[in-house]
This record gives sequence, structure tokens and C-alpha cells, in this order.
Amino acid sequence: MEFGIGLGFGNVPGKKMSDADMMRAEVNLGVISEELGFDSVWSVEHHFDEYSMMPNNMHVLSHIAAKTERIKLGTGAVILPWHNPIRVAEEMSMLDILSKGRARFGMGRGLSPLEYGLFQVDMGESRERFDEAAAMIIDALETGVMKGDGKYYATPDVPIRPQPEYSFKDRVYCVASSKDSIVSATKLKAKLLSFLTRPVEEFMPTVVEYQDLYRETNGEEPTPIMLNINVFCHKDSDYAREKAGIHTAEFYEANVKHYNFGGSHLDNVKGYERHAKQNAELRKTGIDKARKRYQDSALAGTPEQLIKRLLDIHKGAGDFEMVLAPTFGGMPYDEAEKSLQLFAQEVLPTVRAEVAKRSNDGPQIDREAVGSMQAGW
Repeated sequence: MEFGIGLGFGNVPGKKMSDADMMRAEVNLGVISEELGFDSVWSVEHHFDEYSMMPNNMHVLSHIAAKTERIKLGTGAVILPWHNPIRVAEEMSMLDILSKGRARFGMGRGLSPLEYGLFQVDMGESRERFDEAAAMIIDALETGVMKGDGKYYATPDVPIRPQPEYSFKDRVYCVASSKDSIVSATKLKAKLLSFLTRPVEEFMPTVVEYQDLYRETNGEEPTPIMLNINVFCHKDSDYAREKAGIHTAEFYEANVKHYNFGGSHLDNVKGYERHAKQNAELRKTGIDKARKRYQDSALAGTPEQLIKRLLDIHKGAGDFEMVLAPTFGGMPYDEAEKSLQLFAQEVLPTVRAEVAKRSNDGPQIDREAVGSMQAGW
């Protein structure tokens, strides 16, 4: 069971913090995460909006690599339809060499009409572009040669320089929640990377689907899933829940704006059928209910409460990686740092020790336990 830190690079209007100051403060959390004892640090990719701004996550991870020694460095994720796959493979190879094999390659296909529009990429092509580029990049990181004869990225044999030094086997992640994304992840033998927008119990059926399909497709057991989740740890339970509630609500509103949640813009866009259906449902049920589910997904409470919550999740989900987002919706950086310090001091050692005691045959989900989790939620 591994714990990482997720850097979101969001800047909320009206908080009187410049983009430059936000960038430096966010990177500092990534740097200190090593000394706090976390296993990895991950960076998003987003463009054009205060919701999140990180135009090159491999660039910022190289900066963090120079200031650390052991922590793993993950892209969460590179949005492939916005990039030339040759450049992605080159930059991942360089990051991995400079960090001495600490890089983790996470990839996704994106959901924001704002970003797709300003990049002038047709969202209806995203699935085909992603599938074509992902296979080429993974192969190039193993062989040192980029090649492909597909519709979008037809490429003769092109050498990747600097040549990859280490294999990326078991270091590839794929953002997936829809059926076609899960199919893509299993074909690529990628680990499931998820950003929770609802309580983890509600997400477990998706994980079961992924693991079953992975076994069927590859004839082997899947590696542990990754859960990305907002966190706020404080000695005062009421304060922790109130503070997290305020900032998750604000962050959810930023999500609604950035992704146009509830809009009809995806109704006829190929590859986004599931998201179009979710938007239609959101128009029926309203934003308030969805916001409440998002708030309920956060890890917020005292160290003792978070220990119990994490061990309950582990009982149902088996082994997993968890990436904690300490800043969201304008969470002040001094409070985010104190939250991480408290989590590292009192939650991490206990959870790791308890998990180590458990007899676990692998990352398989305890389906009976998942049912109990859902019923009890």
C-alpha cells in the first residue's frame, strides 16, 4: 500500500495569490513530501484556466527530481491527444534518466471542451488518438524506437534519444472510468488511475470490472489500482470536516465550470457517451446532490478517523496506491502543509504497519466486503 502526493496547480480567483506564487508553493509540497515519508509525487496536466494550470508535468517533475533522491515521480496524467507521441516518449525517457528510474508514466485523454477547443483538436477523435499514441509510446519506451502506421501518427522508425535506460514495465498508468477507457487500460497492461468524484464505495464496481477484464485479456492478475482523493487531516474532527467541506465545494464549482458539467456539448461526441449520459443525469438531479457526493469522497478528519477509514477501504479493495491532494478549492498552503505533516506523522506509520500484518494474496477485491461497504455507506 503506497501513498503519494498529488499536485493540482489550481488558483482560485479572489484569493490574491499570483500564478507564480501558487506554482512555487505547490512545488514545495512536492519537494517536502519526500522528507515526510510519502512514496510518490504526481502532477496533473491542465491548460488555460485557473482551475488548474500545468502545461508540462514532466518539466515540473524534473525540477522536483533535482531536489529529491528517492521519491517516485508520476504524470497524472499526460493528455495524449494534445501531444505528438514522439515528444512524449522523448521527455519521459529524459525524466526517467535524470531521476535514475523514478518516473511513472500516467496517461489520459481529457474531458474539457475548453482545452480541446483552444488546442483545436476534435474531441470526437480523442479515443482513436489516445489508443494509437498510447501503444506507440509504451513500445518506444521499451525498444527505444518510435514507429506506427495509424491514422493520426503514421511514423517511420524514429530513434528516441536519449535512449530509455530502464524498462517501464509495471510503471504505466491509465486514467479510466468509462467502459472504453477500461478496455484500453487492460490492453495496455496499465494500472487503473482514478480521480474520485464520489465515495470510494461507489467506485468499487468499476474496479471490479477493470480487474475482471484485465484477467480475461492478459491471463494474469492486475496490479493494484490507484485512487486520487482530496485530504485534510486535523486534530479537531469538526474543524477538519468543515474546512474540507468548504474547499471541496469550491473546487467542485471550478470543476463544473472547467468541464461544463451538466452541459449538452457531449451529446453527439464520439467516445464520450458515458459522460454525456452523466451530464444528462446531472441536469435532472441538480448540482447540489453531485457536489455533496464529491464532498463525501474526501478524506477529512482526525488521524484516528483517517486510519480507520483507510483500513476499511483496504479491507474491501485489497492492496492499492493512494494519491492525496492536499490543496483544492483555495485551501491555504500553510494549512495544507500542516495537514500533510500530521498525516505523515500519525496516519502513515499506523496504516502501513496494520496493512503489513494482514494476510493478502494480492490486489483482488473482497467482493463481499465491498458489498458491506456500500450497504454501510
